[in-house]
Amino acid sequence: MGIRSRVCRSTLADANEKRDCRIYADFAQILIGIARGLYADEDLGIDLKAPIYALDSSIIDLCLTLFPWARFRKIKAAIKVHTLLNLRGSIPQFIHITEGKLHDVNVMDLLLVEQGSFYVMDRGYTDYARLHTIHQAKAFFVIRAKRNLGYRRVYSSPVDKTIGLRCDQTGVLTSHKAKNDYPDKLRRVSFRDTETQKKLVFITNNFDLPPFTIAQLYKARWAIELFFKWIKQHLRIKAFYGYSPNAVKTQVWIAISVYLLVAIIKKRLGVQHSLYTILQILSVSIFNKTPLLIALNEIDYKNLNYPPGNQLNLFDS
Repeated sequence: MGIRSRVCRSTLADANEKRDCRIYADFAQILIGIARGLYADEDLGIDLKAPIYALDSSIIDLCLTLFPWARFRKIKAAIKVHTLLNLRGSIPQFIHITEGKLHDVNVMDLLLVEQGSFYVMDRGYTDYARLHTIHQAKAFFVIRAKRNLGYRRVYSSPVDKTIGLRCDQTGVLTSHKAKNDYPDKLRRVSFRDTETQKKLVFITNNFDLPPFTIAQLYKARWAIELFFKWIKQHLRIKAFYGYSPNAVKTQVWIAISVYLLVAIIKKRLGVQHSLYTILQILSVSIFNKTPLLIALNEIDYKNLNYPPGNQLNLFDS
């Protein structure tokens, strides 16, 4: 790679400060397009062909002294990585990096809603005006309801309580502001998890899917939590080399690009290893002239019988 000596931290910091982070953001968008096509037919275990997205954010803590522009609390700084994750392959579709104090619902205004798609969210994204925008775009949402949900049932449908379902209702919102923001009917599905015995209530604008599929869609949302955990643990986005907004965004976008490259390699080469294993193999073999497919398939390339070279011996045996 042309690196002949130890790279100084200040060199990396200077590079991240001066190079426009949009270069890496644009590169990541190209990789997203490639990865999305490769994972388009990924099986989620849900009988649904439409695109399914999970929307969430993750906070990355920073030192307030070094990052005063990212003030989050009185003595704390942070950034938020807002992510729309395509659940087929856990490929990020949309990423927006902001200061930590920005409320999650504001990011919903930046989404380009795809007709016929499903958007799965936690209750922190409860904003009925924005949810109605998704409804008007002829897309669907599944969101966990808040405990103080004002809801009036119009009619109920029968459910199979042996699989955890408790109710499947159609109704309208009752509070003055909520019903003005969302004047149409909403579906309310109640489900009790048989493993944790936790009762979960979902609201959705889809009236066609079976109620158990609605619960399955929300359960699939856990993939975005695993995505955040993975990039934080394995891609070094907790400690930053530069302190400006551009430097922080550059490092995050590089980490996302690495994740996408590993995901693309896994699919294109048909490798069965996990993303973490592939990343570890690449990290220890980056300076070796080993064919990538050989390295990833755990072939003992050191003991392969290569044809003898034509180099002369220095000493006679």
